[in-house]
Amino acid sequence: MRPVLSLHGVSKSFGAVAALRDVRLDLHAGEAHALVGENGAGKSTLVKILAGAHRPDTGTLTLDGREVVFGGPADARAAGIAVIYQEPTLFPDLSVAENIFIGRQPLRGLRRIDTAAMRSRTRELFARLGVHIDPDRPARGLSIADQQLVEIAKALSFDARVLVMDEPTAALSGVEVERLFAVARSLREAGTAVLFISHRFDEVYALCQRITVMRDGRWVSTDPADQLAVDQLVRRMVGRDVSSLYPKLPADIGEVRLEVRDLTRHGHFDGVNLTVRSGEIVALAGLVGAGRSEVVRAIFGIDRYDRGEVLVGGRRLPAGSAPAAIAAGLALVPEDRRQQGLVMDLSVADNTTLPRRWSLSRLGLLLGSAERRSAQTWTQRLQVKAARLTDPVSTLSGGNQQKVVLAKWLSTTPRVVIVDEPTRGIDIATKAEVHRLLSGLAAEGVAVLMVSSELPEVLGMADRVLVMHEGRLVSEIDRDQADEESVMFAATGQREGS
Repeated sequence: MRPVLSLHGVSKSFGAVAALRDVRLDLHAGEAHALVGENGAGKSTLVKILAGAHRPDTGTLTLDGREVVFGGPADARAAGIAVIYQEPTLFPDLSVAENIFIGRQPLRGLRRIDTAAMRSRTRELFARLGVHIDPDRPARGLSIADQQLVEIAKALSFDARVLVMDEPTAALSGVEVERLFAVARSLREAGTAVLFISHRFDEVYALCQRITVMRDGRWVSTDPADQLAVDQLVRRMVGRDVSSLYPKLPADIGEVRLEVRDLTRHGHFDGVNLTVRSGEIVALAGLVGAGRSEVVRAIFGIDRYDRGEVLVGGRRLPAGSAPAAIAAGLALVPEDRRQQGLVMDLSVADNTTLPRRWSLSRLGLLLGSAERRSAQTWTQRLQVKAARLTDPVSTLSGGNQQKVVLAKWLSTTPRVVIVDEPTRGIDIATKAEVHRLLSGLAAEGVAVLMVSSELPEVLGMADRVLVMHEGRLVSEIDRDQADEESVMFAATGQREGS
């Protein structure tokens, strides 16, 4: 059967960096095809070529057997290719409906925008997804999960023949993932070719019939999913065995470093009490929307709270003061690294040294040599792969951007590190590196509070698991008693055995 879309011999370079070299890929109607590889393997560049955002230097794209050249994203959309990107790209000041139909709004007489029709079509799209989001709500303030759902609705609105899904489930709960997969399966059964990119192998095997592996910008293999074991897949992705995904170093658990008492923010979370000790990794688990990110933002002083107190080393922090939290030795690695963790237009060096520029200055002037030395030290320690420290951080892969966020905060020598979804959207080898880093911090006596939606990560890394449900802490489970069933029972508001 002839593929709907094919790439043959595709190469793409950016200056001296070869992002893709002689890549090939075939997408068939009615098939879900997985594309996997480490961050930096070239997957995102390939997606941008399919989306018309980049032109290949060499090679061909064929659609229904005819060679095509996309002059831009509009050409790709017109050809029936829709892309759901890993990071949401919404216009924050436009409504949800306006974001979905931007540039192609339904019109009525005198070429005026038919807002009623736009709202109606938006509701129909969300009904297909089984979700409820107000079409008139501004995109600003939407959670990552809701932003991703808007992107999915936008892609579905094209009635695409080829649907490219670049890490679409990274910020979704299990229920939302199943809902998305139901939509993807229905599209596949209707004849759509689906290209699915994910670092979550359970999702790859649940949805896809074939798997293509890329490494270092090259095609490695394409195999039926039922003929490729997970250990083979990992070896092909990284070119080596990953010794341990969840390294847990021995650590002496000492005094309480972080204490939260009766923390409440009306409408978001209520009566949260928790402690984290030196040398301890405490996981804050729960479904998306349970209030975990809101709690850690309040602890760090980004958001104000209505009641309660936060203590670091026994000293109370003023509410809503991130500078006071930093001065007390707190560090926060946020869930959304692009919007909240990095200044994308600044260099790798600038981002790495942002929280401590005062210590690298003399008489109010930033010392460039001191900044370079600090950035060099921390990017080397975290093995950040960047051509130059002066390059914009936006040029790095997702995994390396996450390492820069970690380097930025670790350079402040914190007493407490809060990490919100630390491995969201990064590859398996980089996940192991981040886990090893967190375990090493705990071994050095740092207190670690980790928010994670990935149960294997929670169970593999945490000394204690605190589970939230609808804004409340509902369960505390020690490491030796925690398993997937006990965490999920608590996260869904159920009692085990009921």
